[in-house]
Amino acid sequence: MSGVADPWERDAAIHSGIASSLALIVSAVAALLTRMFIRAGRLRRWWYVLPALTAAAALLRLTVLAP
Repeated sequence: MSGVADPWERDAAIHSGIASSLALIVSAVAALLTRMFIRAGRLRRWWYVLPALTAAAALLRLTVLAP
């Protein structure tokens, strides 16, 4: 939870949505960078797991675990 006295407080819900949206953007950029380095032969394919986990956590925060 977000650590406020009232978990349904409007500001907490808005800030949670903003943070989750930014996390989705960062994970998309990380996935593109990962793709670039995999194509260059510097990384292996399992590195796609890290941006995927970040995106899954952000989506869960936006949907199921929203305050």
